[in-house]
Amino acid sequence: MAPAISLQLYTVNAALAPDLDGGVRRLAEIGFDTVEAFAFVDRAPELRAAFDAHGIAAKTGHAFLVEESIPLPDGTVMTAPSHADTFAAAAELGIEIVIDPFVGPEHWTTREGVERVAARLNAAAAEAAEHGMRVGYHNHDHELRPRIDGRPALQVMAELLDPGVVLELDLYWATAAGIDVARFVEELDDRIVAVHVKDGPMRDGISTAQVPTDQTPAGQGDVPLAEALAAATALEYAVIEFDGFDGDVFDGVAQSYRWLTAALRGEAVSA
Repeated sequence: MAPAISLQLYTVNAALAPDLDGGVRRLAEIGFDTVEAFAFVDRAPELRAAFDAHGIAAKTGHAFLVEESIPLPDGTVMTAPSHADTFAAAAELGIEIVIDPFVGPEHWTTREGVERVAARLNAAAAEAAEHGMRVGYHNHDHELRPRIDGRPALQVMAELLDPGVVLELDLYWATAAGIDVARFVEELDDRIVAVHVKDGPMRDGISTAQVPTDQTPAGQGDVPLAEALAAATALEYAVIEFDGFDGDVFDGVAQSYRWLTAALRGEAVSA
């Protein structure tokens, strides 16, 4: 069964913030019936109403599970919602996999740090299981650049996870970290059930420290997306995302949707 094509809603948040219903309607018009929610704990009823109105479901969602305090780019610190509130909101939305989107770079440079992240994900997964949900982790580049015993820190962490904990591999950030993403997907096998389908030109220095604004629609950059998708035999969700896009983001999303639809069908794809 082919994976569902989804969209990380943060991509179009600037449009959703003033007009949630209108933004969700535009996604449905592109063809989406699945999305990935974020910051959903305090707005689950509003999101559910918009999704239901336009035939969309949120099957995955980003929420902080490992850290209780999250430093923000503006220098402030956010307190994460409790696990109980997170899973209750996820249940209201019908989310199947709650994915932690970020654990800071300082936790990936030592085995002890990686072990701590894995232990907290495992504990969260036990809680999630009581609600019929799974837990996952989503990477950037900083989980893959450090090497522990010769392997990327994220791979070491994956080996410490309970069987039910999954990964959502961001193919753009993994490529930026110098990872052969198709080979990496093969090595982690059924641990990877979701990917972020994101593209752009690759060059030295790309990192989350300064997110590029020249990302491109899928299939138009340097990320070997088609090869990675073909290697992902356990893939359930292929999630389109832009961190930074210099253009009409809905047009970029629509182009990515068309490319990804063809790629998942095994058809010849072009920009």
